[in-house]
Parts: sequence; C-alpha cells; structure tokens
Amino acid sequence: MLLWLPLALLWSPTCWAAQTYGRGGGTYFSTSPDPENEITGIRVSFSIFGQLMSIQVRYGSSWSETCGYRGVNDQEFILRPGEHIIGVYGSYKLFIRQLFVYTDQGRGATFGMEDGLTFIAYPDYSGQVLTGVFGHYALLGISDIGFEWGEPLIEATTITQGTTG
Repeated sequence: MLLWLPLALLWSPTCWAAQTYGRGGGTYFSTSPDPENEITGIRVSFSIFGQLMSIQVRYGSSWSETCGYRGVNDQEFILRPGEHIIGVYGSYKLFIRQLFVYTDQGRGATFGMEDGLTFIAYPDYSGQVLTGVFGHYALLGISDIGFEWGEPLIEATTITQGTTG
C-alpha cells in the first residue's frame, strides 16, 4: 500500500507544475495559446518604480488580453515573419523587474532594468519556441512569471496551378 503513495505523488499534477520565476502570490493569469497563430510580439508595462505591471503577447495580428494592471511605461517588441522567441532572461525582487527576450534570428529586446535575483528560461527541447506566458499579479506588479514552450507552427504552402488557354 505504501508503494502506491510515492507513485501516485509522482504522477499527480502538482509534481508536473511548470516553472515560475519570482516570489508569487496574487491573481493567476495565463495567455491562451492560439492554435492557428504564433507569437508575433510582446508588450509590457512598467510602474514608475520599475516593476513589471502587465504583459501581453501578440498572436498573428491580435494582442492577447492584458495580464496585470497597466503601468506608465509601455514597451513592445514585434517579431519579424518566421522569427520566434527561444529564451528569456529576467530578474525579480518582490516583483518582476526585468525581462530580456531573445530570438532564433539573433535579435533581442530588454524590458526594465536588472535588479535582484536573476533567472534564465528556455525550452526543454531544441526547436521549441515560446507559445504562452503565465504567472501571478497583484496591485503593485507581476509577482511571478512562467513560460510555455512548444513546437512552432508549420506554415501551409499554397500551390497554385496555372491554366493554359
């Protein structure tokens, strides 16, 4: 009977919880991945005190719902066609203070200023890309953040046939 307890714990959802960075607490948020569009941009908002207040991702040409509260300093990074976010570096104290996203085309964007403990997030498997963001926010900012990774979408190619007259 005792043998089943460790096995049950290993297979329980709490053991497979995704990694988050930060102290946590507050209201849970998650961007809803779009099965038909990849992430094409990221927008963040910071407070006058430097903590990350909100985050949005853009799927195709549409922005996700704002996760958190609007701050006073908005910044955004738009990806090029076929470009993907493949890693995130950041820092936090009580709230997230900095995010640096980098892409598979060698570009990057820095949001905020490094302050406090740092983290690096990247996919478990080569070829995976950022597909979503989740975490918690409170009145004074985003208290923790995590990243969902998955395979990039394969763009369908359209074959057109010419007609002869």
